[in-house]
Amino acid sequence: MKVIIPLAGLGTRLRPHTYTKPKPLINVAGKPMLAYILDKFRGIEVEEYIFIVGYLGDQIEKYVSQQYGFKARYVIQSEMLGQAHALWLCRDYVNGPVFMVFGDTYFEADLSDITGTPEDSIAYVREVADPRRFGVAIVGEDGCINKFVEKPATMDDRLAVIGMYYFTDGPALMTACGELMEKRIQTKGEYFLTDALNLMIPKGQRFVTRPVIEWRDTGKPETVLDTNRYLLDHGSDNSAQLVCDSSVIIPPVNIHPSAQIEHSVVGPHVAIGPECRIVRSIIRDSIIDAGAIIEESTMDQSIIGKEAIVKGRYRQFNVGDSAMVGYSDNNED
Repeated sequence: MKVIIPLAGLGTRLRPHTYTKPKPLINVAGKPMLAYILDKFRGIEVEEYIFIVGYLGDQIEKYVSQQYGFKARYVIQSEMLGQAHALWLCRDYVNGPVFMVFGDTYFEADLSDITGTPEDSIAYVREVADPRRFGVAIVGEDGCINKFVEKPATMDDRLAVIGMYYFTDGPALMTACGELMEKRIQTKGEYFLTDALNLMIPKGQRFVTRPVIEWRDTGKPETVLDTNRYLLDHGSDNSAQLVCDSSVIIPPVNIHPSAQIEHSVVGPHVAIGPECRIVRSIIRDSIIDAGAIIEESTMDQSIIGKEAIVKGRYRQFNVGDSAMVGYSDNNED
């Protein structure tokens, strides 16, 4: 089995952070979002990981090579033509089963089905109250999926597909993606994966559904913070190992041991990266990336980029890497 992870999106909803860092490398509860995905495959035999990258893709390659020892391949998607187009670019490297998951999806699911030899392809789903914002799977009486529908007009079918699939026949998936482009079958100007899946079903490909226990999107600042809260509540809290004599730490938090916290109140739901410095500040429900300096500030529901400086403000922040807010240099030459 090969694992394909599309990562080429520009992440425009997460700017300014994605001007300098690809979306999957944004830190959440102590490590990049991509790490949470890759760690789900520990103990599962994977022949090769294929990363579909684009803007700032070299950062993805550098991170993976430094943190993981598995076989990896990087495929460049230079035109943003859609999900199916991204997968089609991998056609020369797929010769068997494929697991595909989008790089901005946090999930918890039982993956034991794929450790054997499943007879049917799998679409991982989550029942939602309002399916009209999602793609959904329409399941027949035999338990197999009859059709995939993007953003249905009715509330009848509530099994949202979350961007996670196992394909028993990877080459058939590539053929379907190629057929979309050959026939110019597009949805809103892009080649959608669900359209390719709908071409596969009449040709005999059987899809079944499997539920995910947890599913969270990390494509917008508010959903990144939501995922950060969830992860801190479910295992990423390291407050018990922290010693901050001059400060108050309110769990759950994830604070790197190299961070300096002085005369501050931090938490709950705060993640602070390595080499940060927090002085005389109150921080809650926020993510502070590596090397950032926060002085005499109060912040809530904020994301502060790498090596950014924030001084003397009270508000909600969304500050990119190396930015300075409320900072003045009083030294004169």
